[in-house]
Amino acid sequence: MVRESAQVVVVGAGPVGLTVALRLGLANISCVVLEQEAALPEDLRASTFHPPTLDMLSEYGLSQPLIEEGLICPSWQIRMHDTGERAVFDLSVIENDTTHPFRLQCEQFRLSRLLHERIKSLPSVEVRLGVTLTGLEQDDDGVHAIWKSASGEGRIDAKLLIGADGARSTVRKLCEFGFEGKTYPETTILATTTFPFEDHMEGLSNVNYVWTEGGTFSLLRLKSLWRCSLYQEESETLEQALEPASIERKLQKIVPSDTPYQKLQWRPYRVHMRIVDDYRRGRVVLAGDAAHINSPSGGMGMNGGVHDAFSLTDEIKQVFAGGDLTLLDRYTRRRRPVALNEVLAQADRNRSRMQERDPAKRREIFNDLQTMLADREAARTYLLRASMITGLRQAAAVD
Repeated sequence: MVRESAQVVVVGAGPVGLTVALRLGLANISCVVLEQEAALPEDLRASTFHPPTLDMLSEYGLSQPLIEEGLICPSWQIRMHDTGERAVFDLSVIENDTTHPFRLQCEQFRLSRLLHERIKSLPSVEVRLGVTLTGLEQDDDGVHAIWKSASGEGRIDAKLLIGADGARSTVRKLCEFGFEGKTYPETTILATTTFPFEDHMEGLSNVNYVWTEGGTFSLLRLKSLWRCSLYQEESETLEQALEPASIERKLQKIVPSDTPYQKLQWRPYRVHMRIVDDYRRGRVVLAGDAAHINSPSGGMGMNGGVHDAFSLTDEIKQVFAGGDLTLLDRYTRRRRPVALNEVLAQADRNRSRMQERDPAKRREIFNDLQTMLADREAARTYLLRASMITGLRQAAAVD
C-alpha cells in the first residue's frame, strides 16, 4: 500500500470540492482531491448560478468565462400556462447589492472544468480521477484516508479531510453523520430538448416555473437546449413515464408541434430535504450536498455548496495559520442555520408552491406575488433572499 501525506484531503471533484482545492492551493496548503469517476462528471445536474456566487467566483477570474459559456437571465418568472399570465422577478431590483444582478444559466460542469484548469497550475494541489475512498480513520494527530484505484491502493495521512462527495457521500456514511429529513412523494423527470419554446410562449424568460391545469412543469434555458422538469402522471408507472412516447406526450402538452420533439436526454430523480446535525466530526468536515440536500426548485443547492466551500476554506486557512481546530466549529455555526432556514426552507416553499393544485389557492398565491412585486422594497427583500444574499449576510454576522 502506497503511503503519503498532505495537509488536506478533499473527496469529490465537483464544483464544491474543486472550489475548496483552489482556495487552499492559492493559500499554499497542500491538498489532494480524490474523485471516483474517471473523468469530471458532465451529467445533468445544476444549471443556475446566483448573483453572489458569481461575485465570489469573480475574485478568481472565473465569472466572466462562465458568463461567456452560459445565458444571462435578468429575470425569472412564475407563469399560468393556460392564460399566459406571469409574475416576473426582475433582478435589476438588487443591482446595488451585487455586481451580477442576474441569474446565469450554465451547466455546473463548466465551472468544474474552469476550476480544474486553474488548479493544474498550483503545485500544492493534485486532482486524482478514478480513485475511490474506501475507509478513513482519525486520531489526535490527523485523519487517514484509504483509497483504491485500478492501479492499486494507498493511504494519505492528512490534518483534515473534506467530504464534498455529494448526496450519496461516502465520507458522511463512513463517519456516521446523522442525515435527518424527508423524501418528497413525487418523481421528477428531467428532459432536455432543442425545441425553441421561446418562439412559442410569449414573454418567456430563461427560467420559468409554470402552473398548468392539474399539474406543473419548469423550463430552464441553456445556450443550446432547454431543460424541462416534467412529472409522472397518476395513471402511469415510472417505467411508463420514462418511455419516449410518454416524454413526447408531456412535451406536446406544453407546446403542440407537428413534428416530434428532438429529445436529447431524460432521467428521473427523487427530491430530498435533509441536513446533517453537525458539519464536523473531529478532523472530518462536510460541504455541499454531502451536508445538506434540498429541492432543486430555485436553484439553490449547488450555489449553497460553493458558499460552503468559501466559508470552510476561510476557517481552514486560519487553522493552518496557527489557529485551534475548534475554529472549524464556526463553519457549522455560520453555514448550517443558513442551509436549514434559508436554502432548505426556501426550496421547500418553492416546491410546495408549484405543487399546489387547487386553482383558487394558485390564484391567491399568484395575486400575492404580483402585489409584492409591485412594491420595489418588498420585491428587493424577496429577491435578496431568493438570490441567497440574505443568507450570506446572516452567516457573516455569526462569530
